[in-house]
Amino acid sequence: MPEILRRVARFLHDKIGWQGLGFAICLGIIVFAFVVLYFQLRDIVFGEVLDALRNTPRQALLLAGLFVTAGYVILTFYDYFALRTIGRPDVPYRIAALAGFTSYAIGHNVGFSAFSGGAVRYRIYSSAAGLSLVEVAKICFIAGLTFWLGNVAMLGLGFATDPTAANAIDRLPPAFNRAVGVAALVVLVAYVMWVSAKPRHMGRESWNVQMPGGGLTVLQIAIGVVDLSCAAAAMYVLMPAQPPIDFITLAVIFVSATLLGFASSSPGGLGVFDAAMLVALTHFDKENLLGALLLFRLFYYIVPFALALVLVGVRELLIDLEWISEHMPPHPEAIEEAGAAARDQESSATAAAKANRRDAEP
Repeated sequence: MPEILRRVARFLHDKIGWQGLGFAICLGIIVFAFVVLYFQLRDIVFGEVLDALRNTPRQALLLAGLFVTAGYVILTFYDYFALRTIGRPDVPYRIAALAGFTSYAIGHNVGFSAFSGGAVRYRIYSSAAGLSLVEVAKICFIAGLTFWLGNVAMLGLGFATDPTAANAIDRLPPAFNRAVGVAALVVLVAYVMWVSAKPRHMGRESWNVQMPGGGLTVLQIAIGVVDLSCAAAAMYVLMPAQPPIDFITLAVIFVSATLLGFASSSPGGLGVFDAAMLVALTHFDKENLLGALLLFRLFYYIVPFALALVLVGVRELLIDLEWISEHMPPHPEAIEEAGAAARDQESSATAAAKANRRDAEP
């Protein structure tokens, strides 16, 4: 058996490559999700979906907006925390907030967020704070670590306390899901103890990151959990009133579906996240659930994406205008006025010199 696995690994490495394999897995997830989505929605009544959208209480819309806003505010602390971890506390929060918000809002919607969001981060940090490519890569690493620590904590707690909720996604026995949740929490505690024992480093030479210590890692986990909780709460308040569902159950399903969407690298987890939610929540009316999912996409993806594009666009315009004002040659009228002023000054100086000579003559 080990020999067969080695041959398979060698074949994948030589013939396909690990990057090609990753792309194939992402594509497979997306195709499978869209097939599931087709069968879930083929008998949907769109008039009822519109009714569900219109009948959503205003209070639910307001709360969803507040939770999404809070979630994106928490996201900015991913970057703020990372900057201090890599030894750049001189970068102010306003720059970290701009880079964090725009990179996540754009990366969430464009897909392949490690690259798209990383490009946005580099543009902002390099132009506003003079950070190098290596420093921005370190920020992306620490921010990504915060995200994954939060996910492990959230899913570990959810699987351990409500294993039947996870069963709605993975179709595995509750006892197995609980064991996975407990194992995830044990690994998380072990990691905190590992970084608490002594300073830990990742990478080598110029790309070397000192990992946050035990106390800071707990803060990382808290930031990630609060961020995910805000997103899950936004989905929760938009859910149909009937049948009732508790927050923990929905949070476990929501985070699991979000991770599936993230693994697919599709823009905003489009299709994958939605299919997972529809499959896991089959006891809800499809039209009402679809309406809630559309509203969540509007609040969590489309509105922040549009705002991020405006912020980045206005910033780039201001930078271009500043560059033009510094490098553009003077206007011809300004040159003529400057020349006239110089000539007047020269004439005045000449007249003064002649007057001085006349005064000096006997």
